[in-house]
Amino acid sequence: MEKIRIVYMRGGTSKAVFLHETDMPAETEDWTPFLLDLMGSPDKRQIDGLGGANSLTSKAAIIRKAETDKDFDVYYTFAQVSITDETVDMKGNCGNISSAVGPFAIQEGLVPVTEPITTVRIWNTNTQKLIIAEVAVKDGDVQTTGSTAIPGVPGYGSEIVLTFCHAEGSVTGELLPTGNVTDVLETSFGSVRCSIVDAANPLVFVEAADLGLQETILPAAFSEADLQRCEELRAAAAELCGFTTRENATKLSPAVPKLTLIGKAQAFTDMNENKYSTEDMDIHVRMLSMQRPHEALAITGAICTTAACAIPGTLPHKLARKTAGNLRIAHPSGITETAYSSLSEIKVIRTARRILEGTAYVKKNYNLKEVFAAEN
Repeated sequence: MEKIRIVYMRGGTSKAVFLHETDMPAETEDWTPFLLDLMGSPDKRQIDGLGGANSLTSKAAIIRKAETDKDFDVYYTFAQVSITDETVDMKGNCGNISSAVGPFAIQEGLVPVTEPITTVRIWNTNTQKLIIAEVAVKDGDVQTTGSTAIPGVPGYGSEIVLTFCHAEGSVTGELLPTGNVTDVLETSFGSVRCSIVDAANPLVFVEAADLGLQETILPAAFSEADLQRCEELRAAAAELCGFTTRENATKLSPAVPKLTLIGKAQAFTDMNENKYSTEDMDIHVRMLSMQRPHEALAITGAICTTAACAIPGTLPHKLARKTAGNLRIAHPSGITETAYSSLSEIKVIRTARRILEGTAYVKKNYNLKEVFAAEN
């Protein structure tokens, strides 16, 4: 077996293994088998690796310090590791994991510390976009205690303000990948209207009612037949975006675009039995991640929804109670709020923390470059 240094971190409502790029296999073609080995995939339990048998916990972040002449501080590559297939998807980003990049960079000494707020400029290599994290620092270290609560995470933490800069065209290069504000997806169960928008990540928005579902549906209520229809829609949208054919979308592009069911504001009870009135929200969103219902809302999903609500003619724009300023997005774990003034800057508040640091073992030899190499 080979050893590698890792840090395990929660970012928003997700968790990921954080790795220094300098510790990764020297050949990038070895990254996929290495990450599958590390996380214990393919196996629905991920029993022989670090994955948590859930798409929200089968993630990795690879970080490298930027050169001094760059307009950013660190490079960040996100990897969505499949649980059941030999696939690692690096096409898109994860906004929740992005919120842990700033704290990681500070605690690993990759950026200079400024109190009380350290600003970390993050270049996401997946989307070629800049993310700015504002992280609270006290006594030279990241401050994790605070009064900020986010839906889907128990307790409170110190707020991290994330600004997604010029998020449009993150994966496809276009805000509207098909050039249309709405499209029609042809499926085995009929024609379904959608809006495909690419901001922070590409999402395909479909009205929940068009699938015979309530906009207030919770993850446990999705049937396997519902999920199959959702994946058929997502695969058709992947083909429209030019990622792959619909027949190969589940295998070759499982993470993007992400299917997102939407509906008008409506009173509901979330997964934790918290009740909300219609006036508490502007739009309902039910997002799917790696073919399963998301138990909260991906932050890239919140950013893309915010952008979509601001584009006249899209389905989110037609359904949302408001389309600018602070947007309140209802999802299975509560309500996430974003701040919108223009597509050049969309802000969201998260919390994050370091959970574990140490040594992980992989089963095969990848000629790792890290400090343990000399010991083996």
